[in-house]
Amino acid sequence: MKNSTRTLRRRQSISRSLVSPRNNGAVKSAPKTNSLAAMEDDRSSTVEGRERPPTKFRTHEATIKLIRNERDPQRALDVFNKSKSQRGFSHNHSTYFTILDKLARAKRFNAVDGIIKQMSFESCRFHESIFLNLMAHYSSSSLPEKIFDSFYLIQPFIRERPSLRALSTSLNLLLECHRFDLAQRILSDMPNLKLAPNTCIFNIMLKYHCRKRDLDAAFGVLEQMRRKKCAPNVITYSTMMAGLCDAGRLKDAVQMFEEMIKGKILPDQMTYNVLISGFCRSANVDGAKRIMDFMRKNGCNPNVYNYSALLNGLCKEGRVDEAISMFEEMRSSGCKLDAVSYTTLVSCLCRIGRIDEAMAMVGEMKERDCKVDTVMVNVLIGGLCRESRFDEAMDIVEKMPREGVRLNKGSYRILLNFLCREMEMDKGMVLLGLMLERGVLPHYATSNDLLIALCKLGRSVDATNALYCLAERGFVPEIDSWSPLVELVRKERKLVKAFELLDDLVSAKLAFCSQHQSGDSGTFSPDGQ
Repeated sequence: MKNSTRTLRRRQSISRSLVSPRNNGAVKSAPKTNSLAAMEDDRSSTVEGRERPPTKFRTHEATIKLIRNERDPQRALDVFNKSKSQRGFSHNHSTYFTILDKLARAKRFNAVDGIIKQMSFESCRFHESIFLNLMAHYSSSSLPEKIFDSFYLIQPFIRERPSLRALSTSLNLLLECHRFDLAQRILSDMPNLKLAPNTCIFNIMLKYHCRKRDLDAAFGVLEQMRRKKCAPNVITYSTMMAGLCDAGRLKDAVQMFEEMIKGKILPDQMTYNVLISGFCRSANVDGAKRIMDFMRKNGCNPNVYNYSALLNGLCKEGRVDEAISMFEEMRSSGCKLDAVSYTTLVSCLCRIGRIDEAMAMVGEMKERDCKVDTVMVNVLIGGLCRESRFDEAMDIVEKMPREGVRLNKGSYRILLNFLCREMEMDKGMVLLGLMLERGVLPHYATSNDLLIALCKLGRSVDATNALYCLAERGFVPEIDSWSPLVELVRKERKLVKAFELLDDLVSAKLAFCSQHQSGDSGTFSPDGQ
């Protein structure tokens, strides 16, 4: 009984230090006492002289089901609190796990803090899985400090030291968030936590040092593993080899690979991919091909990542025909071709002007139900524009959104830049109208180039219309853009129009500044944002 009381006090003190007072309102209402709930039940037991039927008692299982089925996190919280108000009901680990998961998925982290504070007043036994689950949500929301805090909440709430699984989870997530400082604090605290590292923890330590490019420390961890008779595994060697390849030490990486083979540890596809990618990044594609040949001879079939890495290396070196042969081999081997593989090859074909082959490749993607993404579209638009095939590029920009491909600003800007450069102003004006209709603004520099190009061609009406449309959206032209336009209008003996244009530019600038100061987000500045 004394231990239980001491644990409750410890939980309460820790929750008070972690949860700020302003978050207390995250939980909508504090649960009512049993006596107060009973009084309210008695008052509401009769309605207009008729007895009210008793409310069915809500069990833990029913509470969990209701919370999971509720889409609105606030309503789920109401369900949680209402169950608590029942006479004889106390929440347990499962109900707390469920409500915390629901709130964290909805990114209601203030409410999560409030529930954790409420947990400190409970006498039920919790499991560390409740905090491991929260760590995953914190990681997806880029909240590394919360991951760190959750690790240190385990002991006071669980009444046990964190497990090695909790240690490895927190370290991995912190490394993925690039918070090496927080990971190092946990690693330094391992003696106090009385946690002896196993192979999994050592591998995480290796990854930590390799990502910091501290290979000497990584080799020190490897030596420590051997002293403690903790056998390295395939992940250990793969991690070390990746660190060596990133540092350009390919020879040392190959020696590590040979040591792994001698130790009768079979490399997997990930291990081979480390070497293949390392050789390709060092412009040694022939070495990468030898690794893949060795891989096949030893009974390990290449996967899509192995092929993609080698395909990318061949394309970077301009060995297109070899890349196409590799792509055909990849297809015949039964590997499922993905968008990355197609994009790599299409990009290479576009760079060397083999547009028709690239277009055929995109058609094949659609036939195989491989989704064409924005990156692929931008590569194709650039390739078509370099070959001055603007009609086809315009057709892609116009039709792709109807086929479910979402274009980004770059998709339009690539085409508009080429049209301005090649003085294709008829198409440029059509594209500008399409962009503004879809709510996409040209880049600031491109807008100025468009106006200058129109002025050079003597198209004052188009230039004026374009300027008006852009000015309404906050565009303020450079002097090199609007002065030629004013001069062009003056030469056409339309002085009134010139003065009206200047007045409208000033008015548009003032209106834009007013909107910007009032918090309007529709800015259009020289940096293109």
